[in-house]
Parts: sequence; structure tokens; C-alpha cells
Amino acid sequence: MFEELQKREEEHNRLAEMLSDPQVIADRTKYDGYVKRYNKLRNIVSKFQDYKRVLREIEESTAILGEKEADRELIVLAEEELKQSGLKKVELEKELRQFLRPQNDKDEERNIIIEIRAGTGGEEAGLFVGDLFRMYSRYAENQGWKTEVISSSHPVGRGGFKEIIFGVEGKEVHRRLQYEGGVHRVQRVPATESQGRIHTSTVTVAVLPEAKEVEVKINPEDLRIDTFRAGGPGGQHVNVTDSAVRIVHVPTGIVVQCQDEKSQHKNRAKAMRVLRARLFQYLKERQEAEISEDRMTQVGRGKRSEKIRTYNFPQSRVTDHRIGLTLHKLDEVLKGSLDDLIEALLNAPELQRSS
Repeated sequence: MFEELQKREEEHNRLAEMLSDPQVIADRTKYDGYVKRYNKLRNIVSKFQDYKRVLREIEESTAILGEKEADRELIVLAEEELKQSGLKKVELEKELRQFLRPQNDKDEERNIIIEIRAGTGGEEAGLFVGDLFRMYSRYAENQGWKTEVISSSHPVGRGGFKEIIFGVEGKEVHRRLQYEGGVHRVQRVPATESQGRIHTSTVTVAVLPEAKEVEVKINPEDLRIDTFRAGGPGGQHVNVTDSAVRIVHVPTGIVVQCQDEKSQHKNRAKAMRVLRARLFQYLKERQEAEISEDRMTQVGRGKRSEKIRTYNFPQSRVTDHRIGLTLHKLDEVLKGSLDDLIEALLNAPELQRSS
């Protein structure tokens, strides 16, 4: 690991020199490429410099402890510093290994579209769709990412949805949220339950990397586009024009619809954005020969047995079943405190994707 980090540091230093070269500055394409690589190396080089400093501290403390004539006060101080430096070393090694993790997934730097749908459990499942949407929205806000609701349908209870689709844009969005796709199970006592019995419901989450138009070519002849009048809660909110849009990609059978905007043009643009992401995922999965049905690796069929994570309200517990991690801080997690879960998933060897 140390040799690999040294190579990264040397490359970083070479790039710093090249970025001050007038000939490089004059070549905008080359300059932008060097800047991107330099910025990518900056964090790991900074951590590596911290790591080397900690190694020097360990060496100095060990040397003091090896001195026969060192006084007792100095020895106690050196022992404490050695302990603290040892803890820092372990933490920095963990972070540096993460930086050196092979970037096999070409989608890691993409923005994403997240689809959350109610599975089993009726209204309670719909309410948890709303809970997960707010959880991811708060996490995104904490990360400085941008979220945008693309489509939502069938409001359930107070703050719930039958389905909600939203985009997330920002640095390392796909990398950090790529393992959120799957069946999420919730165990709690519904507000309408008079006997205090715990109900189990499921919600499905799909994380789709956003595709650019040049990556997914969609033949207009393959699309069937219908417009219809958007539904609503009634009164002044009812849309009296045919602004809602439903798009069917005939060759794959993928159906997308959007009715949140009052403009048919905006609804169509959002629907095409989701369709492009679903097609990109569909084609990717076919190429990898993992499945034959769109997005089934992530969402399954919403059965309780296919869960990847359980949110248990009576015990304030969150358990990720893929890596056997349990956290007793459900309230914090639902408020967007996901870093402990996400870091554990990113560092789990069994979840790392092959190239």
C-alpha cells in the first residue's frame, strides 16, 4: 500500500508542475484533464501526508521508550502519544485503502435517479415510502447534493406515497448510494392499530445511474406517448388540461409516466429522463447477463423474504442483512445520518462489484 501511495504522491507533484507550464495552460483540453486528475489525487495525497506524519510520531515515541535513561514523566507521555498515534494510524489506513479501492464501476461518478415504491403492507408501506424519501433527502442536503422530485403518485395518509421518483445530483452520489437498492422492511405499530401490534411492511428502492442522450439512443418510432388529465386532491388543484404524460418503450415494455408539472412539455422531459435511466440499467443488466427482467436485482418483487435492511421502531434498531450490521439509532438514521451504514457497505468485500 505504501508504495502505491508514493506513486500517487509523485504523480500529484508532477501534475502540480505541469499545471504551471505555459504550454499546458495554452492547451485547454489537456489543462482541464490535468486539473481533474490533480483534484482527484489531492485528497489521497493529503491523507498520505497525514499518515507519514503519524508514522514519524510512532517512530519517535518508540525511540523514547527504548531509551534506558529516559525519565518517568517522559515515558508516560511517550506511551500516551504512542497509543493515540496507533489509533490514528489504523483509521488513516482504513481511509487510504478506501481511496485505493479499484474503481471498477464506471457509473460511480454519475448522478442518479431513485425510485421508491410501496411493497407489501398497504397504507403503512406507503407511509414508509415517505419516510425513506425524507431520509435520503436529508442525507443529500447534508452532503451538499441537489434533489429534484421527478414524479410522485397516489399520496397515502399523512406524508406517504404509493410511489415517488426523484433525482440526486452531486459529487460521488452514485458511489455512496449505489447499495441502497433493494427491499427495505419496516416493523412498527401503526397509528391506526388499537391493539398495539407490530406490523411488518416492505418498500422497494431502485438506484439508477443517469444516462446521457448520447449513451442511450431512443428511436422515436419505438415510443408510444399518451397524454391525459392529471389527478389531484380536488378543488383548485385539479388539472383541467391533458398535461400528464405516459411513455411506453414498446421493445422493452418499460412504462414511465409523469404528472407533477402543470406543463405537458416539462412532464414529457422528466418522463424521458426516467425512461433513459431505466433503459440504461436494462441494457447494462442484459450485457452483464445477471438478470432478464428490468431492475429485479435491486427491487425483487417486494416480498418480505427479499429484504436487505430492516428498520425496527420498537427497538430503535436498523439492521443491514447483507453485512450483518446493526445500529441502535433509528431516529438518527431516518433524519439522514447514513454515513455509518454507507461506509460499512463501501468497505464490505462481499459487495464490491467485479469489473
